[in-house]
Amino acid sequence: MAITSSLFYRGPAAASNATLYTATSNAVVTNIVATNPTSSSQYFTVNLAVSGNNYAVVSSGLLLANNSTFIDFKQYLPSGQLITGNASSTSINFHISGVTGV
Repeated sequence: MAITSSLFYRGPAAASNATLYTATSNAVVTNIVATNPTSSSQYFTVNLAVSGNNYAVVSSGLLLANNSTFIDFKQYLPSGQLITGNASSTSINFHISGVTGV
């Protein structure tokens, strides 16, 4: 299987923990961007849900007004596992990318 760059999720955050991506094949998460276009600080959380356990990538991270946070890392995500997340405002946007077919 070829290794392919992939967009895992791009869109608004949910107010409560929600599935942002379900791996349909083995994947590696490489980048997470959280953007706050509002005029007040907000909080966000992103988890990797592997084998029924949630592992926090960011737990209640503070995102200042009109700012973005960029997280660059390499984390294996087996097929069938999830990326979940939420924010204190649905105005927060996530962009999550990586590679599939690993």
